[in-house]
Order: sequence, then structure tokens, then C-alpha cells
Amino acid sequence: MKKLTSYFFALLVIGSLSISKVNSQPKEALKGNISISGAFALYPLTVKWAEEFKKIHPGVKIDISAGGAGKGITDVLSNMVDIGLVSREINPDELKKGAYAIALSKDAVVPTISEKNPNIKDILTIGLDREAAVNIFITGKTKTWGQALGTKSAVPIRVYTRSDACGAAETWAAYLGKKQEDLLGVGVFGDPGLAQAVSKDPSGIAFNNIGYAYDAKTKKPNPGIKVVPLDINNNGKIDQEENFYGTMDEIVNAIASGKYPSPPARDLYFVTLKKPVKNELVEFIRWSLTEGQKYVFDSGYINLSKEKLAAGLEQIK
Repeated sequence: MKKLTSYFFALLVIGSLSISKVNSQPKEALKGNISISGAFALYPLTVKWAEEFKKIHPGVKIDISAGGAGKGITDVLSNMVDIGLVSREINPDELKKGAYAIALSKDAVVPTISEKNPNIKDILTIGLDREAAVNIFITGKTKTWGQALGTKSAVPIRVYTRSDACGAAETWAAYLGKKQEDLLGVGVFGDPGLAQAVSKDPSGIAFNNIGYAYDAKTKKPNPGIKVVPLDINNNGKIDQEENFYGTMDEIVNAIASGKYPSPPARDLYFVTLKKPVKNELVEFIRWSLTEGQKYVFDSGYINLSKEKLAAGLEQIK
């Protein structure tokens, strides 16, 4: 009887070890390809997310290109890419065509000038109110920096805008009550190109996403550029509570707290063609909404509320 009991006990142990061995086998590795294109605004953060995601899932290949939000939405709706990066609200026509937008983070557009602007002291002290910005970028009534600032400066203003369909231009125009096509100025392709153009022109003014106005490592404005403070309360000067442009962290905190207006602050989206179904695509979006959020602030972006992130996760269930 003792021998029989020992025999059954041995079988039980062997069976348990076999089950344990099966359960300890690693899950099948995630594999596949993800193609992404679109907004310059979301490009740096998406690159960071892709780098970190591939450390966990080396079998997933992610190709990313920046070409503006217009290109991103066009590419995804024509099924050329899996994700379109879009830095503006999705319009009704795009939704009808199958655009499925998931908000992942937030940033803002800021007006920019050359650090060699001869009026820079007055610009940083007086700032730019909304009416002055409208008369520079929309109506063209304001021709000199003196007119913009209420000083005697006769230095002309040269305006630069984006030549490509993009969220930055659409968002800056929305702040001024108009559309991208209403913006005046010399057209320049892409955020990097616009930043470079205005940095080289002491009389110039443009607008950039904060990721291109500031250096992500030093957190200071990029060499050659100064960010123009907005006179939000229209009292003709930049008050202490309006002065938050010295570093990227300062402007990011101002956007997060609502001190910086929206627009030009805005949500940033991953857009897919209808609800995503590919395993690797769904997992990348899920990871970006969860673990990936720890890279948002350090990359110069603003984390969305827990409610918005939860809504995004619900969208990909």
C-alpha cells in the first residue's frame, strides 16, 4: 500500500512539474510592422515612444516620417500608413472617411522671433496681444514693430508662415479666429524650416510648436530664437503671471495649468483608419497611453488627464 501511495505521489509531482514548465514558457513574441507619418509636433515624442517600445518588443519594426499633419491625415485615410500624427482637431469630413482619433498628449504653438531682433527688449516687456497678432498675421495692417508695440520703431515686420498643411498653422490661425489659408507671410515648409527662417531674420516673426522653439536637452529656447510672450490680459505689458517662457518646463507647466490659452495649446492625436485591429498596432497605442506616458513631460509635452487617457484605452478595447 505504501509503495502504491508513493507511486501516485511521484506521478502527481511529475505532472505538477510538467504543468509548471508549460506555464513558465514565454508568451509568443510580438512581431509586425507599424508605419507612421504626420505632424512635426508629435514626431519627436513618437520617435521616443518607438525607441522604448522596441526595447520591449524587438520583433516590431516601426517606421516614422514627419511631413505635417495634413500629410499624416492624407496618408492614413488612403491606407498608406497605420498611424497619422495629427496636431489639430479632426474635421467632420475626415471622420466620415473613417478617421479614428485617439488623443495621447498635448502641446502648444508659440510666436517666435530672432534673438537679434533690434526691438527684443520691448517685445519681451510688452508682448503681443491677440489684436496685434491679428493685424500682423491676418489683416496685414501692422507693418512695423513700432505699430505692433506702440513705440516709435520703424523696423519693418517680415512675416513667415507654413507652406505645408499642418496643425501648427491651423492652431495658430484658430487662436486668431481664422483658418490656415488666411495667414499671411512667406511660406516655409516644416517646423524646422520655419524656425531656421525666423532665426536668421532680425525683423521676422513666425510661430512654432514648442518642441522646435526649445531645445529638449537644455530646456532653453533654441539658439537664434526667442519666444514672444502673449499679453493675455491685454494690459499692454507682460505681468509676472504671464511670464513663463524662459524654459520649456515653464511653458509646459503654464499649458498644463491653463495659464497659456487653448488654442494655441491643443491635443495631439494618433489617427488610424477605423478602429485599429492589428495586434502590434493596438499594443503600441495601448503602451503609449500607459507606460509611455512617463516620457511625455521630459520630452517637452503635457500629459493628458487620467480621464482622457482612460477614454483612449476604451477606444482600443
